[in-house]
Amino acid sequence: MDVLSSRILLHPTNPPRSHAFYRDTLGLAIHREFGTPGNPGVVFFLGNGLLEVSGQANEPPQGIAVWIQVRDLEAEQRRLRDAGVRIVRESRREPWGLQEMWIQDPDGVRLVLVEVPADHPLRKDTR
Repeated sequence: MDVLSSRILLHPTNPPRSHAFYRDTLGLAIHREFGTPGNPGVVFFLGNGLLEVSGQANEPPQGIAVWIQVRDLEAEQRRLRDAGVRIVRESRREPWGLQEMWIQDPDGVRLVLVEVPADHPLRKDTR
């Protein structure tokens, strides 16, 4: 398989609410918008990945989690709490050494916000 690009696709139950959450509350930058003004799709940057929020579903997505690495998890936790986002699980250091916090989007999709501590092996160049 010769993969040229990839993205996560989410079909929310309430597209305007989800677009506002990802754009305004999380502050994700928009890669592109498409579709009609009454039914737009929005593709957001997720670091080196993309998240497309498009279409509309009758039921919330099930069994999906989105892993998002951030630079300063404690600052994001404060900012999101101040913005009224419910923190599902507070920031904590996991046994595997990553600092993680869980929130949910408006449809209940779990967003795992992660900070890689300076002393974690992921930060080391093994070449």
